Amino acid sequence: MKELSPLKLKLLDLLREDARRNPELLATLVGSSLEETKQAIAELEADHIIVKYATVVNAHKLGDEKVTALIEVQITPQRGRGFDAIAERVYLFPQVKSVYLMSGAYDLLVEVEGRNLQEVASFVSDKLSPLESVLSTKTHFILKKYKQDGVIFEDPEDDRRLLITP
Repeated sequence: MKELSPLKLKLLDLLREDARRNPELLATLVGSSLEETKQAIAELEADHIIVKYATVVNAHKLGDEKVTALIEVQITPQRGRGFDAIAERVYLFPQVKSVYLMSGAYDLLVEVEGRNLQEVASFVSDKLSPLESVLSTKTHFILKKYKQDGVIFEDPEDDRRLLITP
């Protein structure tokens, strides 16, 4: 694992907060030159520390409601490759958004997205469960997202109650 300079650590924190910040603003915020900032960002990208710049979208506001499920998967690790081989088979499916190796009662946590419940259910029954290393699955459908990637989706409501003091 590579030790990162204080400059690169500061840049990562700022870009996690808002990936739209331009190099000029970032240079000002971290107190470095524009060229030094651009070079540090280029190195972070080349080293695959920064792997993607993304936008968090509130799909509910768009009316583009897809079904998201979190699936707990128990697997038998493969000799010589452990959990990596089955995790790779799982994350290559286009429906899979994320895969995590977990401690506890199950081995993998798989995030899947589909157009509807039936599409997610078909993925689990037709593609995920039949994999030879899969022992069991438990599917949890996400009913509502309140917060994702540090972004709160709820609109703050005005509290119109009268203040009562003792």
